[in-house]
Amino acid sequence: MNSQDKIKVWDLPLRIFHWLLVAGFFIAYLTEDDLLDVHVWAGYLVFGLLIFRLIWGFIGNDYARFSNFLCSPMQSIKYIKEVAAFRAKRYLGHNPAGAAMIVLLLLSLLMTAFSGFAVYGADQGAGPLAGIGPQHEELWEEVHEFFANFTLFLVAIHVVGVAVESILHKESLVKAMLTGYKKRIMPDSSDKPQD
Repeated sequence: MNSQDKIKVWDLPLRIFHWLLVAGFFIAYLTEDDLLDVHVWAGYLVFGLLIFRLIWGFIGNDYARFSNFLCSPMQSIKYIKEVAAFRAKRYLGHNPAGAAMIVLLLLSLLMTAFSGFAVYGADQGAGPLAGIGPQHEELWEEVHEFFANFTLFLVAIHVVGVAVESILHKESLVKAMLTGYKKRIMPDSSDKPQD
């Protein structure tokens, strides 16, 4: 594929965010109670990255902006049905299923981080919620564990979705998230420009 067949979709800040979020989440998930300092710092990293992504969703390039890809849940469900029928349109940016996944992941990760701050504050008297007090520590621990596991579940669905899309559209989405480039949508192909 020559350079004329490619288009820059994912900018460097978004790609760095994505891979740091992957690393931060898994470091936090795997260290849990065993390495509290590492777990806490990985949690701070994840939270900082989430704040960055929320800001970048308004000021980033066209493909990073929420206004470019957010859609209704019905559009996401319709797209998933089209994928299952092997007739889903190709999108340069996030497709409607990817848009739903981004919203779910952002919300789940924010709840994981917030509940983690609450646990840290209740158990250690430290962090941004240091004054929360120990009275609801067990509840916060349950909430934190639920959202950490729910996020892991969403990540698994995300990985499957990336694999299916890569096969369906004959394009490595992982490579695109590494390089930033995707195949350009050609007007004479069956792909229709969506972004």
